[in-house]
Amino acid sequence: MRTTTGPRWPPTGPPPPGTGRRASRGPARSSGPLAEERAGALLDVAPALRYLLPPRRRSGPVPVEAGVPLRHLVPAAGVPLTEVGGLAVAGRPVAADLRPAPGTVVAVLPVPRPQPVVAFRFVLDVHLGRLARRLRLLGLDVAYRNDADDDALVAQALGEGRVLLTQDRGLLRRRALAPGEAATQPDDPPGQPWQAGPARAAHVAGARVEDQVRDVLDRFAPPLAPFTRCVVCGARLVPATAAEVAPLLQPGTRRTYTEFMRCPACGQVYWRGAHAARLVELVRDAGGAPGPRR
Repeated sequence: MRTTTGPRWPPTGPPPPGTGRRASRGPARSSGPLAEERAGALLDVAPALRYLLPPRRRSGPVPVEAGVPLRHLVPAAGVPLTEVGGLAVAGRPVAADLRPAPGTVVAVLPVPRPQPVVAFRFVLDVHLGRLARRLRLLGLDVAYRNDADDDALVAQALGEGRVLLTQDRGLLRRRALAPGEAATQPDDPPGQPWQAGPARAAHVAGARVEDQVRDVLDRFAPPLAPFTRCVVCGARLVPATAAEVAPLLQPGTRRTYTEFMRCPACGQVYWRGAHAARLVELVRDAGGAPGPRR
């Protein structure tokens, strides 16, 4: 009679210690076009765009998978197409549908500054409320709601001809917002080189609102009209007499000030208060000429 002195292996369970046998492994699988295991082309991202890359990718060319369209590779690397002004191989512009061969180096160029827009009208996502108020202070047409979802933001931007400003890169990856799509018409020949048309959306750089303002003004160079819009709702202000706004003011304000502006949309009243000097300084820092009112 045969007896066993221990568990049988195989068919089940791991190899016992000391057997010297290794569990077999299948080929490593990549997950996405940036998987290094299958990388065969390189993205040479312009210095102005490198802050959008993962920290470990900011010091050199970014390896990407060959044979995948650039319109997928570039956003997967971290750079939304809204920030791309051109794509080039060996100095020659190429299309976003180009599938780079192994060894190809693709230059990823930033949008020109100032970037063209259809109109100097903006819509900001829910995380940029302070920036919305600051841009309205400078007189810009800014739409903002703190409860707007992504679909509503995209619809408003496209429906009203506004530039969507956000720091959400996932939102910027929506194809409808890419500026290069506006430069390609249905009758254009296949392989039309990528061109940044009028901006539909833009990534706002900076953590501080002051840096965000500078980035927006540098990118679009909009004409400024400080102190002409309501910072609460964005409507244009209109002059108001002291008698018209008296019921809305505290007694001390009624006694001290005589010139007022009023928002016809939300009723907010403005006057050159004690904090006017600070607001004027904010406007000057942003590059706008200070106006006569708060």
